[in-house]
Parts: sequence; C-alpha cells; structure tokens
Amino acid sequence: MHMENVKIPKRISTALLNSLSSGVTPRLGIEHIAVGRKREIETLLGDLENLAQGGSVFRFIVGRYGSGKSFLLQIIRNYAIDRGYIVADADLSPERKLIGGNNSGLATYRELLRNMSSKVRPDGGALSALLDKWIDSKRISLIAENVPEEEIPAKLEQRILLDIASTEEFVHGYDFSKVLQAYWRGFYLGNDDLKNAAMKWLRGEYTTKADAYAELGVRTIITDDSWFDYIKLISAFVTVVGYKGFVMLLDEGVNLYKISNTVSRNNNYEKLLNMFNDTMQGKVRGLSIYLCGTPQFVEDMRRGLFSYEALRTRLAGSRFLKDGIQDMQGPLIYLEKLTHEELYLLLQRVAEVHRVHYGYAKTISDEELIAFMQIVANRLGADELLTPREVLRDFVSILNVIYQNPEISFISLLGDDILKVSQINSDEANDNDTDEAVEFTL
Repeated sequence: MHMENVKIPKRISTALLNSLSSGVTPRLGIEHIAVGRKREIETLLGDLENLAQGGSVFRFIVGRYGSGKSFLLQIIRNYAIDRGYIVADADLSPERKLIGGNNSGLATYRELLRNMSSKVRPDGGALSALLDKWIDSKRISLIAENVPEEEIPAKLEQRILLDIASTEEFVHGYDFSKVLQAYWRGFYLGNDDLKNAAMKWLRGEYTTKADAYAELGVRTIITDDSWFDYIKLISAFVTVVGYKGFVMLLDEGVNLYKISNTVSRNNNYEKLLNMFNDTMQGKVRGLSIYLCGTPQFVEDMRRGLFSYEALRTRLAGSRFLKDGIQDMQGPLIYLEKLTHEELYLLLQRVAEVHRVHYGYAKTISDEELIAFMQIVANRLGADELLTPREVLRDFVSILNVIYQNPEISFISLLGDDILKVSQINSDEANDNDTDEAVEFTL
C-alpha cells in the first residue's frame, strides 16, 4: 500500500494517534483521515453558508456509540473555524445539562464559553481575544481613513457603541451592552480589573447580583434559566463584529436521557424545545446548534425525546419517506455505517499517518489490510457491535506492536482469526460455487 506522503506536524500526529489508540475522538488532525460522510458534510457546509447570511438551524446527529457522531462534530468544528466562524462546544454530563439542580445548565454555558474558539484561538478561550481584536480593528480602520490622531478616541467610542447598540433589541440585551461598554472602557483606560470583571460576567461566573452591580453597574447575572438568552446575544454580536456566525456543538445528549427523575428530565426537554423553536423559527441570528445522541435517546417513547410530545411532533420524519431514504435537510441526521470501502480507506490513511509519524519505510500491503477487514467483517455480530472507534483502536494497537517489534509481522498478529476467515470464505465458496463469496473485497 502506497499513498502520497503526508506532512503533519509531530504535535498533530501525536495527538491524532493517541486519540485513536485510546478510543476517543481526535480534536486535532482529523482532516488527515476523514473519509465518507459526503452527504452529511454537504448538509453541514450548506448550514454554514446559510449561517453567514443570518440564518439559523438546529440539528440532531444520531448514531449508536462509536458510529462517528463526535468525529463528524470535530469535522464541522474545524471547517467552521477555518472559514471564519466562532465555535463553542461542550459535552453534556451528569454535571452539565440544559437546566437543573446545582446550576447544571449554567455549567454547560460556562463550558461552552471556555471552549469558545476562533481561527486565532482554535483551542478555546477566544472571547477575550475576539473583543480585543474587535476594538483594535476599529482603531486600525480609523487610522486607515486618515482620521486625525486627536479625533480617534471619540470616533472609536462612537463606532464601538454603535456595534454594541445592535444587541439591545434582544432579551437581556441592555445589560449585555453595558458589560461590553465596561470591557471597552477597561481596554481604553488600561484598567485590567474592569476588563476582568466584564469577562467574569460574560462567562457566567458571578453568583450574586449585588457583586455584579457593585463592580459593573448591572442588575442581572447569567443564570441556569437564562443562559441560552446570552448564547443568542453572543451569536448576534459575533456577526456584528465581523465573524460569519456562531456554531454551538453539544455532544453526549444521551446524558439527558439518563436523567432518572421524570420532572427533571422533562424540564431539560422543555429547555431543548425552547432552544429548538427559537433557532428554527428564525428568532436567533447567525446561530447553528448540533446535538449528538444515540437512537435510543431520540426514539425511546418512555424517556427519550419522543416521550416529550412537543419534541416528537417536530422531529418525527415524514410518513411518506420509505425505509433507507433520509431527508438530509430535516432536523434529524442519522449516521449510516461506513461502507467497507470507506473503512478500508480510513485504515489506509491511519496506517500512512502512523508510518510518517514514526519514520519507518515499511507499509501495510493491500492484502494485509484486506485480511484485517475480513476478520472485522466476519466477527460475530459485526454489523451490530463493531464501530469505527473499535476498529481503529485495534488497528493502531497492531501498528504500534509491529513498529516496536520489527520481527513480528502484521499477519502473524491476526493469528487464528486468519484461519477462521479462510475457512468461512472456503465454505461459502463451496456453497455458492462463486468467487464472490469473500465477505470483504475491493
């Protein structure tokens, strides 16, 4: 097997291979191994184009564990950041929900703000950099317009306040704008305490209104009930200051399904419904939300999303769609299994990344890859139990072993499984009297 040499910084390839070998979704370098998902990616790229025109969308990405939901989220995250969007992501958990005790909704908001990323801050913490860049770009534009130096402060403040005023039409927009003004004053005066207070408020870290009023002069704080209103404000603001839109990624939606208390679970579904309605009805500007979950999380009539009637009626597919046909513009995107050919190409790319990273010349042959794929395809219940995550974890482990032990061959590590596959293929060939009995072929 020979592919074109890939050039990946060691930092990226290290993170990529470490992620794959430990069964977690890579956050870096994912573009070097991405295969398949053509229709899904086309849909998500179309969403980005609509977002840049002020549109908004909410989609559920549905698939079983390890099927590639998180992988797809990372692809759209990287695409969006590269194309000039702001992206914020968070994994839901027992401590991070949409609403609930112990401020679990506010905890999700704080995680989103912590992971807020842009092209210049791809690893999170982008909010303060965004605000500084916004103010500085206004100053630079005034210089470019040959505005006299003594007039720049006054004109700069005019333009800053004009941008801020655009958010006041939204719920909580007045206090949001006052906090942005406080940040601007701190920036202009070199007052780091004022800037830090503004950032503390924007990140949802004030616990009392009294403290916020004393330090910023605002009478509200971001709470468990109101945090999504501020996501809408931030999404509107980032478009005003020059970004194409705001992309919000929520993974592990199954943690809402796992809430044992019915009232608490339904409260979260009610919050989800409100978020869905606001986004899909155009009440939000420049915001797209993607929430990943399992089919059970969506379809279970006892405690899944479909148990909540208002969500079920919005999410259920058209009764005119036949089995196997999917509306890729609907709110539910079901991930199909990767084809054998796509999984083969994925393994091929991972093998090349591994070879380049460790700097060895030997490559895995097509025959060896096909043997591995035959074993994967013929495992008991492979169609139901095996996922790309599991396959890649096993594959990278084999690559590590043969790199560390050059005397061991790839085929020898497959051991008795090779004999089993050969027997299966032989039996099927005898039964069918055809050369097409092999389970996996290219």
